[in-house]
Amino acid sequence: MLVELRRGSIVESRHRVHVAVVDEGGRLVAHAGDPDLITFWRSAAKPFQAMPLVTDGAADRFGLTREQLALCCASHSSEQGQVALVRDFLAQIGCTERDLLCGPHTPLSPAVAKDYETRGVRLTAVYSNCSGKHTGMLALARHHGWPIEEYTRPDHPVQQRCLTEVSRWSGVPASHIGVAVDGCGVPCFALALRNMAGAYARMRNAEGGMRNGEAGAGAPFRTPHSAFRIVEAMLRHPELIAGEGRACTDLMRAHPGRVIVKVGAEGVYSGLLVREGWGIALKVEDGHTVAAELAITAVLSQLGLRPQPAQLESRTVTNSRGQVVGSVRVSGEVARESDVGAGGATA
Repeated sequence: MLVELRRGSIVESRHRVHVAVVDEGGRLVAHAGDPDLITFWRSAAKPFQAMPLVTDGAADRFGLTREQLALCCASHSSEQGQVALVRDFLAQIGCTERDLLCGPHTPLSPAVAKDYETRGVRLTAVYSNCSGKHTGMLALARHHGWPIEEYTRPDHPVQQRCLTEVSRWSGVPASHIGVAVDGCGVPCFALALRNMAGAYARMRNAEGGMRNGEAGAGAPFRTPHSAFRIVEAMLRHPELIAGEGRACTDLMRAHPGRVIVKVGAEGVYSGLLVREGWGIALKVEDGHTVAAELAITAVLSQLGLRPQPAQLESRTVTNSRGQVVGSVRVSGEVARESDVGAGGATA
């Protein structure tokens, strides 16, 4: 699978894509490229970094809402409403913006970034796309009585707890998970795409979980389980997982209750097809952001989730005069493992 930029009729650039699609039993359902490629999960690991809030009782202790749990899993766009929710979350756990160690950055949404620049908004740590995740980490520290100072350090109990949870869901021993520093200052985790996809698949049906693919508004979970408070929060609040005009939100809105999509930096996406119980992990080898958006859209479509938002199926290339001079689109498909076994071609 490749994402190709064509200028006129000539291919100018190619971005190689690696994909693993895994069922809840750990079986590889489909793939492209190398499903065992080891790379950093980046922000696509956030649901599992948020999981201890529920399993350890912090969510109940602080009365966290679905919106707040969704923000813990989010790479939000720094929209005014999202920032206000994070500020309320901080106050609810007895913290302030000064306790956040994620640092500020330009909003991920170009429209929001332009608006803030025009209005002269001073960006602080609460505007970071990871401020929800960091507030969740502060809540976990408060709950356990751990120090909130230097909570980003790899040896801090919060980060060790997150590593344990990533290990549990991915099936990779903690000692075999690569650890480095993410863009927001906390540890990030390197493991195989197959294991990332398996973690998302297990969220679908852990310990009985949802039955008959029920999710979304009006469809209660049959078997309460901590994982499904995270799943439910993400499914019900796609507007918080990313933001207006961004791929995660647009894809989840296009198929309410059917899919979770979560971006990670440097061309990473993970996802869950709820009814099928299939987890997905994807990496664009050169880290190209637009290529990754088009690739995850194509993979979901090839796995049967249709239709998809038109703006995520291809992109036009324009020049400085606004003329259309080319396009970016996906070439190739994921190979179904049943097809490979029957002699089918791989992607």
